[in-house]
Parts: sequence; structure tokens; C-alpha cells
Amino acid sequence: MELKAQQDGQDDGYSASAVPANARMSKLSLTMAWWATCSAMFWLVVSATLAINFGTVNTLIGLGLSVVVYALVNQVIVRYVISNGLSVALFSRVLFGRAGAALATLIFFATAIYYALFEGSVIAVAINAYFPAVSVKLAYLIVVVYSVLLVFGSVQTWLDKFNGVLLPFYLLGLVGAVVTALLSGGDHTAWLHLGPASGAKPYGWWNCFTAFMGVWIMMMYTWDYARFGRASDAQYHAKFNFGWAFYTFTFVINGIAGIFLASTLAGNVALSEVSVVFALLKLMGFVGLMFVWVSQTRINTANFYLASTNMHSFFTAVFGLHLPKFFWSVVAGVMVYFLMLTNVFSFILQALAFQGIFVVAWVGIAVMHILSPHYEAIFGKEIEYRSEHVVAFNPCGLVAWLASSALGIALLEAGGTTATFSAPAAAVSSAIIYRIGLSLASKRHFVREFA
Repeated sequence: MELKAQQDGQDDGYSASAVPANARMSKLSLTMAWWATCSAMFWLVVSATLAINFGTVNTLIGLGLSVVVYALVNQVIVRYVISNGLSVALFSRVLFGRAGAALATLIFFATAIYYALFEGSVIAVAINAYFPAVSVKLAYLIVVVYSVLLVFGSVQTWLDKFNGVLLPFYLLGLVGAVVTALLSGGDHTAWLHLGPASGAKPYGWWNCFTAFMGVWIMMMYTWDYARFGRASDAQYHAKFNFGWAFYTFTFVINGIAGIFLASTLAGNVALSEVSVVFALLKLMGFVGLMFVWVSQTRINTANFYLASTNMHSFFTAVFGLHLPKFFWSVVAGVMVYFLMLTNVFSFILQALAFQGIFVVAWVGIAVMHILSPHYEAIFGKEIEYRSEHVVAFNPCGLVAWLASSALGIALLEAGGTTATFSAPAAAVSSAIIYRIGLSLASKRHFVREFA
């Protein structure tokens, strides 16, 4: 597809312009950069938590269905974004207009900040637990400083190399944790029978599947990484790198390991990322600390990178602040550090649940836009995303996004079984409403009259 190019001066993160062909990454380099997101204690703990609440079998079914859905959706996303190199922020201008797109970047960077805060806190707690002389506040500062320094570069410069070097250590650490747990004694088949005392619910797999819809932010992460892929590698990235292979490892392999470790190590302690960390430190000592550091540092390169690039896009669009990406990396670090010092986890978890509804609705609209021939029928092969040419508010996308998000939030607030339909309802209704809007839309809904 042809793009209406936009040049906003030096754009070190390609937040204001499409990634050109000469800046695309090799197959291996992009794989190493992206697979940083597969290593996080979160993936282990969330699967274990679901198994405890809904049963191991239901959890594995939910994980398998999640792999299928993620792989199918990302095939559509990856092939499209490789063809044009647009970021979430720039593509959102097409869907919602230049002002409407700011909401997408706000939600994106706020969510990335949350994950950076959460995963960074895990490293800090581990450092403090192993080295009590290092206060947790100092550990927070250490983690934030080195995380910010790591993302001063870009995906193309050295994050791929850094995460490529650390990947084998994560794999060795994961295998080492499982083997050590096996050698520690106990019932090694207990993980197969985890579940509530009253017995697993017949439809618990649905709860597990919809729980993983809460992290569809990974599809927005996919979008902003896949745009660095080369056209010649589109099939590899769509099917393997961002597809079934990645999610089979991230969800299923990590999930099984998490369920096994939790059933073997956690005992009667309430399950959380921190409780698993403490168990690993007790079992593996310094090697356990290194495993935690590797896993959390890798995922945080993605969190801080995407937080800074989308923060860049948001403040440029809303306030006209044309500042380099490294400045926003520092701002992201400052925000993460001060949030670490406050007790905001309960509030942030609730906020993330609401943000998740907006994210799945965004994905539904994005996929429908890609699959529908209507935009191409109006504009041909060109994609107009320049801020001075697109409309401020595109009612076609905004109505679909806000209406479907409102439906999802209403179902979420209803609680109980009804809440489990909030994310699916938001995703499906957003796609349907947007398709109806597209059928009624004309060129003036997307671009200003002089464009």
C-alpha cells in the first residue's frame, strides 16, 4: 500500500512516520527483539492463578483457545502492518481522526506504564529479598534507571541483540526452576489436579479464555513491533514470530511451568508474582535471582520502549511537544518510579480492567478495517494518515469504539458470569458497528475537504 508520507523532523522511534523499507529489521533481529515479551513472571503466575480458581484442565483449554485466537488475529494484523509500516498511533488517525487517535496512544502508554511498574517492582522486591542491605526504594530506583538506559536505543539498534543474548538464559532458568522443583520432592502430579475445593466448574474454560482477552494489549504490542518487519519475511512473522509458535510458548509452555511451580513451591502462601519469586529465591538462591532479573528485564525493555514511543505520539499530537524519544523514556521512568512508591495497585488493577475493554474494542475495529474493502474503495491503495489532512474526529471509528466500550464496561460492572462476556462483547460489537459505519462513510469522514 502507498502512504501519504509525513516528515516531522528527526523521528528516532518512527512515532510520527511510517517505518521505511531501509529501516526494516532482519528476520532474526526482529524475532530476538519481540521474544523479549515471552519472558515475564506474569505469564507463569496468571496461569497458576486460573488453575487454582478454575482447575488445570479448564486453564489448559482456555490457553489453547487463546493461542488459536491470538494467532488468527495477529496473522491479519502482521501482514497489514508490514505492508505499510504504520504504528498504532498513526493507524489510529485513520480510524478515529487525529484527536480521536490521542485516546488510543493514551491507553497504550498508560497500560505499558502499568506493566513496567508491575514487572519492575518484582525485580526490586527480589533484589531487596536477596540483598536486605539494599532498601526496596533504592532497588526501585536501580531498576528504573537501568531500564530507562536500556531503551535509549531503539528496536533496530541493540534491543534485539540484548534480548537475543538473554533469551537462552531465560530458557535455561525456566528449565532449571522446573528441574529443581522436581528434585525438591513432593507430589509432582498435583499440578494436574489443581482447582477449587468445590470442584472445577464445567465452563471454567470460558473464564480462563476471557481472562486472556484482558491482555489483548499484546496485539497492540505486536503492531508496533511488526512494523519493523521486511515484506519478504511477512509469512514468517505472521505465522511464527508473532503467531502460533510465539503464543504456544508464551501461554502454554510458560503456563504449564507456572502451574507446576505453583503447585510444588507455593504451599499455603497466597499466590502472586512476589510469592513465586520468594519461592524461587529460597529454592535456587542467587541463580533464582538471576532468573527473575533476566525474565523481568527482558519484558521491561518492551514495556518502557512502547511507553516512551506512545507517550511521544500522545504529547506531540495533543500539546505539540516535539521532543526526542529519549526524553519520553526518562519521563516514563520518573512516572514508574513514583508510582512504585505509592500503594496504587488496587486502583491500577481496576483501571487496567477498564482499559482492557477499550483495547479489545480497538482490535475489533482495526481487524474489521483491514478486512473490509471499503476504505480501499474510497482511497485506492493510499493510506492517508498525515495529521494536517485527516479529520479531527472520525465518527465512523469513534462511535464504534465508544459504544462497544460502553457495552463492555456495563457488562464488566454487572459482575458475576455476565462480566466474563464483557471483553468478547466489546470486540464483536466494535467490529459490527464499525462495519456498518464504513458502509455509510464517505471520503469526508476520513480526510478534510482540502486534502
